[in-house]
Amino acid sequence: MLLRDYAITPDVFDDTSYPHPAICDLALPLLQEVLLSEGLVRDLRSGGWRQVFASDGRPWHRRGKELLRKLAQQNRLVSFPPVLATAPASDLEWCEEALGSGRILPFRGGVIATEAVKAAYPDEPLVARIDRLTSAPWWAARSPSVTIPRRLAEYREHLDPVLRCANSLMFIDPHLDPVIRRYGEFAKLVLVAGNRVPAPAIEIHRVCYEGSGASRRFPMLNDPAYFEKRFRGALEAAIRDAGLRLDVFIWDDFHDRYLISDLLGISLPNGLDTTTDPRSVTRWTRLGREDRDDIQREFDQASQRHVLRHRFPMG
Repeated sequence: MLLRDYAITPDVFDDTSYPHPAICDLALPLLQEVLLSEGLVRDLRSGGWRQVFASDGRPWHRRGKELLRKLAQQNRLVSFPPVLATAPASDLEWCEEALGSGRILPFRGGVIATEAVKAAYPDEPLVARIDRLTSAPWWAARSPSVTIPRRLAEYREHLDPVLRCANSLMFIDPHLDPVIRRYGEFAKLVLVAGNRVPAPAIEIHRVCYEGSGASRRFPMLNDPAYFEKRFRGALEAAIRDAGLRLDVFIWDDFHDRYLISDLLGISLPNGLDTTTDPRSVTRWTRLGREDRDDIQREFDQASQRHVLRHRFPMG
């Protein structure tokens, strides 16, 4: 998975929970590097987990406080409803709360804890010590790329946390057309982002022509609303019913395909079209933060790196 979710027991942020403060100093920056580029953290008990750190009753490490602030700032804290009958009163109970959340919605990562909490769950593979994360299979399995069949089910599985949690989504594909058969299931993918408040900001970016090479044609020359009518006919009713609104941008020309969100950017060599060929696969790659931000700027009207031919809202 290119975006994984984790739970963290509070003692991870308490420097007195480590045999030596230096261990905490080393562990937290490494954790921050991963979480702020490829992770989400479950804010257990509908935000109750985060409220634990508002107390001055424990010596929360300054790096831990900084990480919490950045997780919130970058929309990486995901509220998760209560699981246990009563609110946890210890690190062990927070671990149990985390494991309970995994039974409701399986983790794509796992539970990060200190040595003391892991000792209470020696045979639980989902719980890993922060100072021994590399030995946890779910941590070692992290990769900046993934190879998947070009089918809707696989797209949804891999993009589910992005579509459910991102505040902004940019679908960038020069040939995206919901009327064409190979993009016929695109609407089902977008709708995963629906029915939540606030709704995410969604953009679709494509070019103003169809085909390529000698077969390239420019239908907007005779019908300026050509693509608008196709998108509205195929998507608008479903988008509206899901409480979504999106903006479609028609550009002069571009070539590469991406999904850009506030959580991560993904290079999509084949876009999000699907096929019934069981042998057809695609390889997605997670972008670095600078590349993700540069692509987002590239498709901003103010950048002037492309010429905007048409723009219209839907939903």
